Amino acid sequence: MKSIAVTLTNTPKAKPEDESKLGFGSIFTDHMFLMDYYRGEGWVDPRIVPYGDFSMDPASMVFHYGQAIFEGTKVYRRADGGLQLFRPADNMARMTRSARRMCMPDLDEETALAGLKKLVEIEADWVPHQPGTSLYIRPTMISMDAQLGVHAAKHYLFFIIASPVGSYYKEGLKPVGIYVEDEYVRAVRGGTGFTKCAGNYAASILAGDLAEKKGYSQVLWLDGVEQKYVEEVGSMNMMFAYGNHIVTPMLNGSILPGITRDSILTLARQLGYTVEEKRLAIADIFNDIKNGTLTEAFGTGTAAVISPVGELCWKDEKLIIGGGEIGPVAQKLYDTLTGIQYGRVADSNHWIVKLS
Repeated sequence: MKSIAVTLTNTPKAKPEDESKLGFGSIFTDHMFLMDYYRGEGWVDPRIVPYGDFSMDPASMVFHYGQAIFEGTKVYRRADGGLQLFRPADNMARMTRSARRMCMPDLDEETALAGLKKLVEIEADWVPHQPGTSLYIRPTMISMDAQLGVHAAKHYLFFIIASPVGSYYKEGLKPVGIYVEDEYVRAVRGGTGFTKCAGNYAASILAGDLAEKKGYSQVLWLDGVEQKYVEEVGSMNMMFAYGNHIVTPMLNGSILPGITRDSILTLARQLGYTVEEKRLAIADIFNDIKNGTLTEAFGTGTAAVISPVGELCWKDEKLIIGGGEIGPVAQKLYDTLTGIQYGRVADSNHWIVKLS
């Protein structure tokens, strides 16, 4: 692991006074972690510096050819005031998998994780105290070469920024409405769907905007070939409950292998639920809602943890799920996972990394 240089700001920002109004992703802490990669040298110059603008050439390749990947994880404050991370090494490992698909260099995961921990140590006072709040961490890697031409870059920048956040959705755990997209597609097998590359999210914005205009919080994507099988929501993996039986789309190369997804499936098995990963036709989902066998639907992801789905709209047909209320399966899984993340529930899976 490389040593990390630290330069502290001389002008610290005022921290939010009312943590109930944090929202998501609009406030940033005083510092950030940076590290450069040069072909032939590897990762160099890991450093923590005051949060601020980057100076970039207009020809920087990230602007033109889209080599950009990112991750998302959180820092949680326990009741005793201590801080902890949840599966951070898994985020760094997934970033390396994303990098390989995007023809970017493997991340120096050890130094990146050390930089994350050092950044949190410096920014400890930015971790909010109210229940349900956290410090959101965004590691990112971008190509920096100032050169036009479609090929892998020689210089990359890795950086980590942090943001104190409340709930991802303003509704909190109130079930949201989801619009099933059947015109546009997000990803196909063999593409970049399993990565957290910026292009995946850019491709989802139009459909998301159209769904929002129809009154829905998110888009549920179908497969990119037949457009009949459920894949994922823009910022979440999807799960469906049939009583105590949980079904989720199988990972097929076009679905992000969510760390929260994996955690929820693991906990579900440990709590006595049965779990099945398979292809799920949207027509079958709608039929199962109508006949009452499908009792709950919910998304899983770092930002929202669990987001219950109270309504699905597909081809102008709107169906209410579970009376539009959060169901017992989603509630139990939410309470268990957040309990582990905030230190209220024992961590038998060794997912937690305590920082203080």
